[in-house]
This record gives sequence, C-alpha cells and structure tokens, in this order.
Amino acid sequence: MRIVIPDDYQRVVQGLECFSLLEGFDVRVYHDAVSDVDVLAERFAEADALVLTRERTRLDAALLQRLPRLKLISQTGRAGPHLDLEACRERGVTVAEGTGSPIAAAELTWALILNARRGLREAMNGLYAGQWQVNLGQRLYGQTLGIWGYGRIGQRLARYARAFEMPVLVWGSEASRQAAVADGHEAAPTREAFFAQADIVSLHLRLVEATRYCVSAADLARMKPDALLVNSSRAELIAPGALLEALERGRPGQAALDVFEQEPILQADHPLLTHPRVLCTPHLGYVEKHSYEAYFGEAFANVRAFYQALTKQ
Repeated sequence: MRIVIPDDYQRVVQGLECFSLLEGFDVRVYHDAVSDVDVLAERFAEADALVLTRERTRLDAALLQRLPRLKLISQTGRAGPHLDLEACRERGVTVAEGTGSPIAAAELTWALILNARRGLREAMNGLYAGQWQVNLGQRLYGQTLGIWGYGRIGQRLARYARAFEMPVLVWGSEASRQAAVADGHEAAPTREAFFAQADIVSLHLRLVEATRYCVSAADLARMKPDALLVNSSRAELIAPGALLEALERGRPGQAALDVFEQEPILQADHPLLTHPRVLCTPHLGYVEKHSYEAYFGEAFANVRAFYQALTKQ
C-alpha cells in the first residue's frame, strides 16, 4: 500500500514510536500546509491510504473524484466537517476514525485560563524587555468557571476548578446539566444566565451543524466587562466576527484562543494576534507527545488492519 501523510508541520510523525507500525509500507510524509486542490490532487494521486492529522486537510467530493486509487482515510481522532463522508461512501473509500484523550486539551485550556487571568504574557514580555512587574493579574480563587459542554474535557476542567476553589456553572444539553449537578456543580437555569453570571466561559462542544455559530453576539454582550472567554474547541462555534466586535464593545474583557477559522495562521498582523486583550496559541490542545502517540498509533493500526483485511480477500 502507498500511504500519504500530509500536514506534518512539526516534522515529528516519523520520530514517533508508533511510526514503526508502518514498517514495510510505501510511506510519503509532507511537512508543509497546503490547501491548493491541484497540489493535493497531485500529491495524493498514487495514494491507497491517507492518514490525516485532525482537520488539517479538507477532502471534498471534487478532490475525492480525482483520487481513483484511494481506498482508505485513516483519521487521527474523530472525522469532522473537513471530510465529505457521503462522497467517501459513494466512491467506496473507507473512513477509519480514531479516539482521543481529553487530558492534553484540558491541560492546555487550564494553562490558557491561568495565563490570561494572571497576565503572564505581558509580564514575561516586560521582563525580557528589561522591565519589572508591568501589570496586575487576577487570582482564580472564587471566580465562577462557566463550562458549555460537560463532556470528558469539561468534566476534567470542573475538577481542576474545584482544586482552585472556583464555583462551576454548566450549560449544555439537559443530560450535561444533570451530570454536572450530580457531580456537585451548578447548572445554569438559562443560557442568558450562563453568560451573564460566569467570570470565565470555556467552550467544549464538538463542531457539528447544530453547534456551528452557536455562540452569538448577543451571548457575548451578556458577559461581564472583566470576563474571560476561552475557546480551545473550534473557532466556528462563535459567529463570524462576533468576538472581535464584542471585545471592542468591552464585553467580554478578555479572550484566550487555541483555535481559528483559518489554520495555520502565518500572518503576524492577524487581528486576533495583535489584539491587546486576546491570548493566542497555535492549536496546541492535542499537540503533545503522548496524545500524538495515541492518535497516530491508532491511525496506523487501522491502516495495518485494513491492509490485512484486503490481503485475506
């Protein structure tokens, strides 16, 4: 089998221990970020299998039509809107999904919260520029952490908050709110109350059609002037342009982001990167060694299993 692995920006995939699972296969790894359909069609033309890193590569019906050899897409983590699953079914392309761990994403989210509230970026920039104590941060103790989406990551965040003696307020499905109450937290009575009462709002929802742009300008306008919005899930959960407009209007007072509508961002003058009250990281939630070993290990194992099934036919 010929296997292509695109979008290995960091040049780390071939150094993973699990890469040995592909021993004996014809593997080609690309280390750049490419969205041009013609370039992707050329690179993938001879591939029997693609191993995709999360949502970095988009495969729609038009591109799939140009890949007659393709038999398998082995996805690290869950398949998302970047894949046209109906087109895959029509063309007989098998899509193998993986699982993931909430640990790295939850830890990164907590790091964003801590850094944003204590103003560490500004303080460190000042120190490296020869200045001493240039700002004044806030402690987390006593602040209400609002969590929209009480799944594996949201539940882990709630446990972190308890250790920091922070009240937790949860919004989401009825099942999510009931689970939060069972764990000793508070469920917001309404969506409006959730945004109005939380000092920190952290989003933890999967991006599907029902959640796309689910956070509106009206939601953001209800937040406190000194509140913090954290998004380490998907940028498209927030209505286009709503966050920057809300920040300019003063509600919320801060944002911490790990996800963006267009990735990777390679422009230093991007409005989110240059905003004085926005802390940005380059989609690092899952970018951690143990996570990569788990994600790619499962994806490579799925390739081997698919190949073994083919050879038995």
